[in-house]
Formats: sequence, C-alpha cells, structure tokens
Amino acid sequence: LNLALAYYKKGAWRDAVPQLENLRAAQPDDVRIATLLAECYTNLGQDEKVIATLQPVEAAHPGDLSVAWLLGSALIRAGHPREGLDRVDRVARQGNRPEAYLLAGRAALKMNEFERARDYCAAAAKLNPKLPSLDTLRGTVLTYLGDTDGAAAALRAAVEADPKDFEAQLGLGAVLHTARDLDGAREHLQRALQLKPDSNLARYEWARLERTEGQVEAAARDMEKVVRTDPKWAQPHVELAALYFRLNRQEEGEKERAIYDRLTAEQQKQ
Repeated sequence: LNLALAYYKKGAWRDAVPQLENLRAAQPDDVRIATLLAECYTNLGQDEKVIATLQPVEAAHPGDLSVAWLLGSALIRAGHPREGLDRVDRVARQGNRPEAYLLAGRAALKMNEFERARDYCAAAAKLNPKLPSLDTLRGTVLTYLGDTDGAAAALRAAVEADPKDFEAQLGLGAVLHTARDLDGAREHLQRALQLKPDSNLARYEWARLERTEGQVEAAARDMEKVVRTDPKWAQPHVELAALYFRLNRQEEGEKERAIYDRLTAEQQKQ
C-alpha cells in the first residue's frame, strides 16, 4: 500500500495500478483501495476499468461521494449519460460541488434535456461563476433553447476568458450566423478552424456560412468534404442536395436527397 501511495502521489499511475490491483484482489471490499485504483484508471483514460472497479463496491457504500463522482464521471464519458447523471447529481447536491453541477449539465445536454442542463449551469454559477468551461456550456444550452442573445453573451464571455476554447469559438460563430452577423460569424468560425482544422462540425458550419454569403460553389465543395468525412451524418446530405439544386446539378441533388431520406428513416427506426 505504501508503495502504491508513493507512485500515486508521484503521478506514476501505471506503476501504482499493479500494486493496487494486488491489494484489491486480497481486499475486494476495501473502498479506499478501490477508489485509489479508480483514480489511477481515470488519469489513464481507462473509463471502462473505472466502472468495473467501482460498481462492485458501490452497493456497499451508497453514501460515498468519491465513489459516486468517479463512477458517475466515467459512465458519462463512456457513453452512459443517464446512469452517470444520477450519481453526479447526488455529488453536486450533497457535496455542493460546482464542477459536479457542470458535469451534470453536460450529461443533461447529451440527453437533450436542455432545461435541466440550464438549471445545472445556474447552480454551478451560483457556487463559482468563474468556473472554467461554464460559460461555454451555458451558451451551448441557451442556443438549443433558442435564446440567441443569451447564448451569444455567454459564448463571448467564454471566448474572452479563453480565446483557445474551440467549442466557444465554434458556438459563437454559429450563433452569430443565426443572428445574421456574418462578419462576426466568419471571424469566430475561422478561429475555430484554426484551432481544429480537422473538425467536421466546424467545416459544416463554415459551409453553411458560405451558402448564406452566396458562395454556393465554395459551400458545395466544403459540404462535400463534410459528407466524405462522415457519410452517416444525415443533415449535411440534405444541405448538399440544396446546394446542388442551386447549381443546376439535379442528378447529384436527387442522389444526396435520397441518401438523406434513407439515413433519416434508419435513425427513426433505431
């Protein structure tokens, strides 16, 4: 245990893991060992191992907020937002932790529960209004709720706090496009593409801006890149179809529209 703690305090997660795994095999009900091991796996980005480590001890320690936080966070990152949210919500409320409210807001956003996500953002802001990424999340949530002015204000604050915040730059560019501030939209979408040149979502928003500006051929070329990168994303296909029709490329437009209809039907069936 002392050797494991020495590695843990040093940040040598990979070296700590074998020691803690041996201890866990000998003492499977020891919540401290399980929590330390889960923290190491968290820092190594191995969320499935976090889940496997903590689920067996959670039932015996339902009030342990460290277990709830680590397990809930791992579940959210692993694509199980609803399961994770239940645990993170408990940590936020019982522990009065703004970062837990922030993570709960992200999970609610993933589940399209926008009002709930907005409430989590408000709770986090009450505890720590300067919490990193809070304005970005709040702006994104308000965008989905149709509050363009509120979203723009929150995302501007996020960009001012951190000009390298890709999500904030992209979100602000998209919101300004909706508000028909095309110069502002271009500025922030360009910045987003500079931060992440390979982002398909940023390329998609850029193509939409080009279409609004009347650059139909350029928009079609960029939307073609989006479709090639993610052929199962339905919306770009119908956007590309509309661009093809404007360019009098009827056959290609009909093809893209048919792909959109097929993908949409498959998603509805699922």
